[in-house]
Amino acid sequence: MGKSRLVLLILSLCLFTTESSFAQLGISHEIGVLVGPASFFTDYGERWDVENNLNNSGFGIGLVHYMNFAYKAECNCYTSDKYFNDHFKIRTEIDYFYTKLEHFGTVASKNTAGGKLLQAMHGETQTFEIGTHLEYYPISIRDYTSFGYMFSPFASLGIHFVNYQPDAYSDFGPLSDPANVFPTFTDGISLENGSALAIAASIGIRYRLSRSSDLAMEARWQYYDSDWIDGLNIDKIKYPQNKSNDWVYWMNVGYIYYLNY
Repeated sequence: MGKSRLVLLILSLCLFTTESSFAQLGISHEIGVLVGPASFFTDYGERWDVENNLNNSGFGIGLVHYMNFAYKAECNCYTSDKYFNDHFKIRTEIDYFYTKLEHFGTVASKNTAGGKLLQAMHGETQTFEIGTHLEYYPISIRDYTSFGYMFSPFASLGIHFVNYQPDAYSDFGPLSDPANVFPTFTDGISLENGSALAIAASIGIRYRLSRSSDLAMEARWQYYDSDWIDGLNIDKIKYPQNKSNDWVYWMNVGYIYYLNY
């Protein structure tokens, strides 16, 4: 709880700082909300199985804050013509992801002892994340905000601090009993909360709704530096098929509001 409260405090400072406090820096601000389905690629099921990827999908929601360097709030005017000002924004955000997890795939679908163990195991995970991104717009931000274009594509790269909270159980009984666990996971279960870092990369597009608002669509990939996000971590030497840490694909839509326009 302490980490979560710290994350919320930091984001609150980022999102709700008054525009006058940054006036001397020539920065304007945007805030918004993002929401959409999120597919988790974890040790549940066969990672590249279509059924597994579709069914192990949850949702994500995010609150975002942008620092816009192309527009000066204090003078209601555009900044001097510099490439960085006109093509980059800094984005700070807090995200929440949640999904239920089941084992799908060839082995889990069989009516064998192993298949039944996988079918009886159920899990879920949730993450609380705060991060910052550098967002690049190939089209001039000035031209877009002045309705020179109705659409503006973007790409971003960022890093997130993550607090994850996994959970799992078996219909057969406690997971601490090896008899209730598929052999692959016998020594690879930990349902403790933890923290990790994630690298986030995304591509998207904005649509100009009005002088002070945009509609955004984004596809994002987040790769965690931990394989415990789902509570499972298979030995990569003993089971070489488990080559990757956990990651998530998030497809979201968002509403962005310009505070200073």
